[in-house]
Amino acid sequence: MKYLITGITGFAGPHLAMLLLKNGHEVHGVVRTANGREQDLLDIMTVQELSSIKFHYLDLKHYFGVKKLIDAEKFDGIFHLAAQSHPPTSFLDPILTWEENVGSTVNLITAIQGSNTRFMFCSTSEVYGDQAKDVGLLKVTTPIKPVNPYGTSKAAMDLYVQERSLNGFIDGFVTRAFSHTGPRRGKIFSISSDAYQIALMEIGYQEKVLKIGNLQTERVLMDVRDCVNAYYLLMINSASNKGIFNICGEDIHKMQFYTDLLIEHSIFKYNDIEQLIFPPFYRDIDIQVQIGDSTELKQLTGWKQTITIEDTIKDLLNYWRKKINLTK
Repeated sequence: MKYLITGITGFAGPHLAMLLLKNGHEVHGVVRTANGREQDLLDIMTVQELSSIKFHYLDLKHYFGVKKLIDAEKFDGIFHLAAQSHPPTSFLDPILTWEENVGSTVNLITAIQGSNTRFMFCSTSEVYGDQAKDVGLLKVTTPIKPVNPYGTSKAAMDLYVQERSLNGFIDGFVTRAFSHTGPRRGKIFSISSDAYQIALMEIGYQEKVLKIGNLQTERVLMDVRDCVNAYYLLMINSASNKGIFNICGEDIHKMQFYTDLLIEHSIFKYNDIEQLIFPPFYRDIDIQVQIGDSTELKQLTGWKQTITIEDTIKDLLNYWRKKINLTK
């Protein structure tokens, strides 16, 4: 099969690309400009894997470029992962967030209408907002109620994909992934920020003062490699058409738990590192509890977590150790 991944130079994209290649598929990726950014994927990919991917250079916000690509390549499926996905940034620049997350999605959907291309829209658990503290487990039937511009932009396209699919314009489905991390997670995101700072401390590039945000919020964490496996299993199962699927781990913890786990796997003892709240990392509007029900996904595909959180945390820390040593 021939698959296109938007957002291939982001966090989850390269992990998905490697999974597709491992399963014998042809992989294409969209990169906005021909500036060599795809070479950065070598931080987790082999040269052979990278050279197996066909890259296309275009801005997804430009419809005619998107349409030209879709018509020329006739993809069997599109994994639409590209987005401005950082909630704090969405408060600072909501216009950019909406332009990136809405415009590109509408263009892709319009371009594939009437074709046999399956479409996976990567929505987010952020569309549920802060309801879990009141309603408990978030189900796909839970009304969406986002609390930040990022979640709102995703909710709009989440609903649009549902409408286009239900009315038969596209063969599409929606995934709502809950918190996930692992190698290549950006350092502007929680947990990865801690791992990056600890890796700097280990080589003496940062004082043993860890800048943190709100570590009292509660999240269920899963590995990015488990998350993209869910994307793949849904894509190859035609029964996912018109569906909405939560992708969520099992065990909920306060964010402090994940920070403590990182310190445990570092060269330091817990009391060696001072933890200091850093205002830019602290969200004034935050989601206190977030845990989802993945029943539909599990029943349809048999998906389950295969990577322990301990291994995820160790792999994330080792990723930053390697990354820093290569760039220092």
